[in-house]
Amino acid sequence: MSDTISKIPVNSGNGINIAQIADKNRDVERGEVYSAVEVSNHHHLQAAASAASASTPTPVPPELVSVTTPTSLHASSTGNKYDARTTTAGGGHEVNVPADTQDLQSATRAPNSATIVRPEKNRSANSRGNRWKAVGRVLGRLTLIMLSLAALAGALATLVIYMGPIYLVQLLVVVSVAYFVAGGRLRWFYIAFRTLPRDFKGAVGYIKLLWLIRGHQKKNRNVADVFKQHVDRHPNKVCFIFEDQEWTFQQVEDFSNKIATIFKMHGYKKGDAVALFLENRPEFIGIWLGLSKLGVITPLINTNLRKNSLLHSINVAKCQAFIYGAELFDAVADIASSLDVKLALYRFGSHPNAMSVGLKEKDLNTILTDVPTTPPTIQEKSGYNDKLLYIYTSGTTGLPKAAVITSARYIFIASAIHVLGMLRNSDRIYTPLPLYHTAGGVMAIGQALLHGHTTIIKKKFSASSYFSDCAKYKCTVAHYIGEMCRYILAVPPRKEDKEHNVRLIFGNGLRPQIWGEFVERFNIPQVLEFYGATEGNANILNIDNKMGSIGFISKIVSSIYPISIIKVDADGEPIRNAKGLCQVCEPNEPGVFIGKITQNNPTRAFLGYVDQSESEKKVVRDVFTKGDSAFLSGDIVVADEFGYLYFKDRTGDTFRWKGENVSTSEIEGIISNFINYRDCIVYGVEIRGTEGRAGMAAIYDESGTLNVNKLSTDIKELLPTYARPQFIRILTKIDLTGTFKLKKKDLQEEGYNPYKIQDKLYYFDAKLGYLSLTSEIYDQIQQGRIKF
Repeated sequence: MSDTISKIPVNSGNGINIAQIADKNRDVERGEVYSAVEVSNHHHLQAAASAASASTPTPVPPELVSVTTPTSLHASSTGNKYDARTTTAGGGHEVNVPADTQDLQSATRAPNSATIVRPEKNRSANSRGNRWKAVGRVLGRLTLIMLSLAALAGALATLVIYMGPIYLVQLLVVVSVAYFVAGGRLRWFYIAFRTLPRDFKGAVGYIKLLWLIRGHQKKNRNVADVFKQHVDRHPNKVCFIFEDQEWTFQQVEDFSNKIATIFKMHGYKKGDAVALFLENRPEFIGIWLGLSKLGVITPLINTNLRKNSLLHSINVAKCQAFIYGAELFDAVADIASSLDVKLALYRFGSHPNAMSVGLKEKDLNTILTDVPTTPPTIQEKSGYNDKLLYIYTSGTTGLPKAAVITSARYIFIASAIHVLGMLRNSDRIYTPLPLYHTAGGVMAIGQALLHGHTTIIKKKFSASSYFSDCAKYKCTVAHYIGEMCRYILAVPPRKEDKEHNVRLIFGNGLRPQIWGEFVERFNIPQVLEFYGATEGNANILNIDNKMGSIGFISKIVSSIYPISIIKVDADGEPIRNAKGLCQVCEPNEPGVFIGKITQNNPTRAFLGYVDQSESEKKVVRDVFTKGDSAFLSGDIVVADEFGYLYFKDRTGDTFRWKGENVSTSEIEGIISNFINYRDCIVYGVEIRGTEGRAGMAAIYDESGTLNVNKLSTDIKELLPTYARPQFIRILTKIDLTGTFKLKKKDLQEEGYNPYKIQDKLYYFDAKLGYLSLTSEIYDQIQQGRIKF
């Protein structure tokens, strides 16, 4: 797998591949850049030439009238470095003109003039002026050097204080041996020079982030403590807007105090778990915020879950109570008989048949009316490192798993967006994402709770109203995830597309194939694409708007943020060297993304899942030294030579066909562009008598308007043979997770068997394209009579 995950050339539509992105940067260095600089004292030369022709023979040497011609900045053969010998001089300085020509005009007798200029006097004055200018230039350069050295010393001192002296030693070692590691080509220095501004910006932001969270850690603050600081600072500022209803910071604080008082009165204490099953609304945040003041952990349950998966989510968290929204009553009624008899039920909101439900639940709305807004007295307060929430994985590969989120983790994730994204105090955040997931509930809501931003909450995502909502609520920052951007792009263009004030969007899952088109159509100045897993300890951000990238690894001091890409085999298992240690991937070599685990560091600890056996599956040991460990993400990524990272695929999703590894994520993006941004799910299926897995694409086409013949032509023209889906399935309904991820496990298990599948099926014929796959054709494939 680490050899070639994908060799697919993306040359159509808006497709972007890693090689193209890297080549674009290098082409700038190879291209010819012409200078328009002319001789600054051109009029002096004209005068000199005129004077020379009018007087006795005082010939002007030819070099005095030479003018610079356009010059190329050639790249060196070893590192695309500029050739300083061909660089033209800057404005205000003569080019290819001897210094003494500045006095040429004063040294000649002007025609029709009765006075004679004294060249000696002028030379003396000019000489004194030039000396003072030279002294000024020297002093300016010395000042610049001193300031640069002071900044460097300050950065190194900060590095030592916050990261430890070992990182400074590593930096010095890296710089010392870089030349030799680079094989004497100085390529490392060129890359370091190119990436230094990015790395410096990232390092400064990371140090600010560490300083911020260290302050909370020293004071042992939890999320509710940080929120209270903003309540005291601006109690009447709008905190949340929901369906044109505004909640101030004080109102959110009062509501959460009521929740804390109720559950304290009912006997809940630190360490208990009370699940929350509620649709998006401000009370959702107020409920878990109030519970956190007691130290009660709140599992946030996906509102799309039903029956077994819903029951599993409640049981795996070992809940003592369950709060559900009245609109979700039917889902709760379906599992009521299977719930633990000791599980207390609380209903939020009114139900039309409240007298006949028979679940013996408590009406939380009625209880809230008689409770004061003053905060309750807490005997055992929750702290910085205590558990805050359980957030469930999306369930694309099975039953949801409950990931542990502490206050420390919550603060780190949300503050990383705020600090590294350089959000302003005046920013208004728009999120249509579900609040039970990390993206909406931590990254977006955290901007309000931890940094005092006004946040607009939507009940559900709507592609057609996304940017019109942003304009309506005067939002400057918007949130996206998964396939949302593709759905928004599929909406027909209209004048409202650019009539908004959004300056930044943040999220993850913006496909490279549509990135450029999206930001151009909707006039988005900056995309803050992030990468990370809810349960993981490895999170990265694209802080410099690099198209298609999910973040970067520093090429100067990679250990400052301990993440790596390691080589893996076809099953996603690490490939180890003779010493039994993992191997780091080379630039442009795909591998699995990992994050080094440091348990005594809240930003590097791996909290994992409530189920410890599931947590252990995510840990790889003996990574770079015996006894160390790292979080194994399971995601295939690749880094270019400048350290920019690009997502390729999930380890289980990549399949091998015709001797090549194929990235399902890339094929999905390309085919989606062919079919007007429809949903497309690509996966590998087995064919009897063949090696590896053949590609299969399930395409959502509810209206039956897909042109299969055109799709066949596009695929044959633009995809290599090994990357072409051998089977097509037309879906009339599609199963998405709450965070807009496409589920493929069930599809993969059903394969292309028409005896099991009612949907239309097609198979690929090399000459004729896609043909209908009937039960007779299926039998012939199984018998080996139709070859692939």
